[in-house]
Amino acid sequence: MAKLHITRVDTQTVGPFQENTFFLRRDDSQETVIIDPGDEHERLIAWLDGDTLKPVAIVNTHAHLDHIGAVAPLIAKYGVPFYLHPADLPILREAPEHARMFGVRVPLVPTVDVDLAHGDVLRLAGLSITVLHTPGHTPGGVSLQVDGRLFAGDTLFSGSVGRTDLPGGDRDALLASLSHRIMVLDDETVVHSGHGPDTTIGTERRSNPFLTGRF
Repeated sequence: MAKLHITRVDTQTVGPFQENTFFLRRDDSQETVIIDPGDEHERLIAWLDGDTLKPVAIVNTHAHLDHIGAVAPLIAKYGVPFYLHPADLPILREAPEHARMFGVRVPLVPTVDVDLAHGDVLRLAGLSITVLHTPGHTPGGVSLQVDGRLFAGDTLFSGSVGRTDLPGGDRDALLASLSHRIMVLDDETVVHSGHGPDTTIGTERRSNPFLTGRF
């Protein structure tokens, strides 16, 4: 009988916005998908190389400054493709201007190699990752579903939901994404958010003040 693999997720919290960068892989492989590398590329590279991991792709849930700051240096180091939803390209291009406004390190703007679309299944690092288009926080925001886990970016948090008061935000779109794409998932689904601790769909259904009574 073939051995069943276990999906492993490691997290590094980086930068002044305390953004969660995720490393997704099978427990029987060093091939790794990097999700939302937001900042501190030197630390991320040191961690990857220290564990002899082999990045195969960078996949971003959205293009806000705090989620893309380390993308270009990691591409330069590892030569991997960068995946992003095309509706977030304007936000990506404006990242240097946004960095100057916040007084943080100005990132290099990476080139997008692969456009994401709702329903795509990414075959990466021996995993099947389903793309859910979940706009609202940004027009091109996506969530990534794999093996009972959801990488929700800044759409859903433990006890909160994504902001819609930033450029490109849309409250009605966010509520539709939550209703039709996220809160329909099993309660046991583990949610890895762009900031803060992990949670589950069931926990948020029962106790998130922005969701209780809606779903």
